[in-house]
Amino acid sequence: MAAPPARSRRRVDAERSIARIVSAARELMRSDPHATTDDIARAAGVGRMTLYGHFRTRADLIEAALVEALRDGDELLASVDLAGDAREAMGRLLASSWELVAESAALLAAAEGVLPAGRIRDLHAEPAQRMAELIHRGQDQGVFRTDLPATWLVSLTHYILHGAANEVRQGRLARDDAADTVTKSIQSALAAWGGSPASG
Repeated sequence: MAAPPARSRRRVDAERSIARIVSAARELMRSDPHATTDDIARAAGVGRMTLYGHFRTRADLIEAALVEALRDGDELLASVDLAGDAREAMGRLLASSWELVAESAALLAAAEGVLPAGRIRDLHAEPAQRMAELIHRGQDQGVFRTDLPATWLVSLTHYILHGAANEVRQGRLARDDAADTVTKSIQSALAAWGGSPASG
């Protein structure tokens, strides 16, 4: 069988190199949003010239890592049963997606320093919309509070998630305890007056 053309081999090699670099960026920035391109290149096992050959700037690399993390998050979200009682659905969502949410929070922290605010909003629009729909449903069901706007409750949920991710990075919250802590905190913040927060 004839060997594949050199151009095809180069394209495959480039795709593998890009995948390694993005994977390394996601892993490093999960614990340190300030990881440098040199750190990422070393973790990916490539040289700086190779990294910059694929990503002109650190911002380009952060955006690629964030896009991939959000895509993985969307795939995970699609596998979570969000039907029925909105409190229980929120518990399932937070319990199953905390790890990816924590990673996305760290990448968002990195992105805030290098990407335009409008671009960050655009990238995060779909996950935010899905969370908003779940909160709206909970308000309609009477299980989530209605004395505050749903848009604020979405923001509050993200603040808690980002804060917990930072606490884990700083060593003040054990990673094994994070999902339970986040779930209880958000369920308590969302609970309708007179209702009891679901434990998930």
